Amino acid sequence: MCTSIRFSDGNGHLYLARNLDWTVGYGERVVVTPTGYETKSPFGAVPSIRHAVIGMGIVEEDTPLYFDCGNDAGLAVAGLNFPGYASYAPEPVDGKTNVAAFEFPLWVASQFTSVDEVETALGDVAIVDKPINDTYPSSLLHWIIGDATRAIVVEYTSEGMQVFEDDVDVLANQPGFGWHHENLRNYLNVGPEFLEDVVVGRAHLAAFGSGSRMRGVPGDYYSPSRFVRAAYVNSHYPDKTTEEENVSRAFHTLQQVAMVDGSAAMGGSGEFEKTIYTGLFSGRTGTYYWNTYDDPAIQSVALADHEPDGSKLVIV
Repeated sequence: MCTSIRFSDGNGHLYLARNLDWTVGYGERVVVTPTGYETKSPFGAVPSIRHAVIGMGIVEEDTPLYFDCGNDAGLAVAGLNFPGYASYAPEPVDGKTNVAAFEFPLWVASQFTSVDEVETALGDVAIVDKPINDTYPSSLLHWIIGDATRAIVVEYTSEGMQVFEDDVDVLANQPGFGWHHENLRNYLNVGPEFLEDVVVGRAHLAAFGSGSRMRGVPGDYYSPSRFVRAAYVNSHYPDKTTEEENVSRAFHTLQQVAMVDGSAAMGGSGEFEKTIYTGLFSGRTGTYYWNTYDDPAIQSVALADHEPDGSKLVIV
């Protein structure tokens, strides 16, 4: 399971972050795809790399499989687990831009500069169930795509392509984004304010302390609960100015929905989920930040640290 947030520093810079929650990692690393890299797009959706890309993922058959990534124009995307709802086209669709599910994040980040551009292009896109190989079947995902101005959610289901305006800048897992957005109406009473004293009969009752109006914000790891909690924290976090402050904001926010080993078991296997890593792309500096469950120290790599116009993938 996963949770993602987007916010801006107010000066035209994107920050998009995510938790990846699962029982084990996949050997994921930070991968840079430079503009000179020769693509291997199954249906030609990614003919070349227009924008250098950096993010977390794995490399299979010299092809980057990004879990989340951002580009040199300040656009970013993250894929979150969406089983039971995601349903891709079984074959390429005539007259459409056919994007293999595994390359969707790379297609977004390598081809476009803004959410507006992506949204326009999505009107002519089919996402196809075309795995990279038999070892890695297509992951059933939906995606949050953000820039400094706005975010959208992309879901490809049995109803086809669906694009939602993500005006709360949050995504979690199933059910669909529309359900999560409607569910926020159950929490209109919560807020950060200190609760005033209440008179009951002749008694004046005071709150025990701060956080009294947060009662009702769910604290469990269930996807609907993580969506609500992330939306609450992200929307109330004070605007910050510097890169360091905004990095701190992202990691502190996602700590509120991070999963701890031993607390939530998977169905069937009984294995416990945990937050394998937290990743953040900063459009301000073109930097990818991350930490892991076993190493909470935040590490970083910038696009500028490598040749953005090189021809080879860089695995950090």
